Amino acid sequence: MGTCLPRSRLLRKSGSYFGGDELELTIVHNIMEKEKTNHFIFHVARILAAVILLQTLYFKFTGSPESVYIFSKVGMEPWGRFAVGTAELIAGVLLLVRPTVWLGALMALGLMAGALMMHFTLLGIEVENDKGYLFVLACLVTVSTAYALWHDRQLATVTISAWRKRFT
Repeated sequence: MGTCLPRSRLLRKSGSYFGGDELELTIVHNIMEKEKTNHFIFHVARILAAVILLQTLYFKFTGSPESVYIFSKVGMEPWGRFAVGTAELIAGVLLLVRPTVWLGALMALGLMAGALMMHFTLLGIEVENDKGYLFVLACLVTVSTAYALWHDRQLATVTISAWRKRFT
C-alpha cells in the first residue's frame, strides 16, 4: 500500500520493461522492498494485537481476581467484564480475518481508548502490583491496531463507500 502505482507502471519506461537505467531500477527495487517491509509489519502488528486481545479473554471470562478488581473499581462488574470481553473477542477475530482487519483495528482502538482512559483516570498505570503490565499491553494494542488501520485505510474507504451505496 506504500505507493499508488501498479507494479507494471513502476517497471515500465518508454513502453518497454526493464529498459531504464540503473538508477531507475534501483528506485523501483527500493519501492518494492519498502512495500514488502510495510506488509510484513502490518501482519506482525495485526497478529500481535489479536493475540493480546484473545489472550486476555481467559482472565475476563473466568473471573480472575485482577479482572474482577479492575471492573469493580470502574463500576462495571460483572456486566462490563463480559461486555468488554465479548467486544475484544470480536475485534480479535476480525483482526485475524484479512478483509476485516480494518474493522477489527477500529473496534480495538475504541476498546483501548476506553482502557487507557480508565488507566489514566481511575486505575492508575500500575494495577494490583502488575508493574504497569496491563497498561503496556493496552499501549501495544493501540499502536499495533493504529498501524493496521492506517495500512488498510484504502480498503476501509472502499468498503464503507460500498456499504453506503448499498444501504442508501
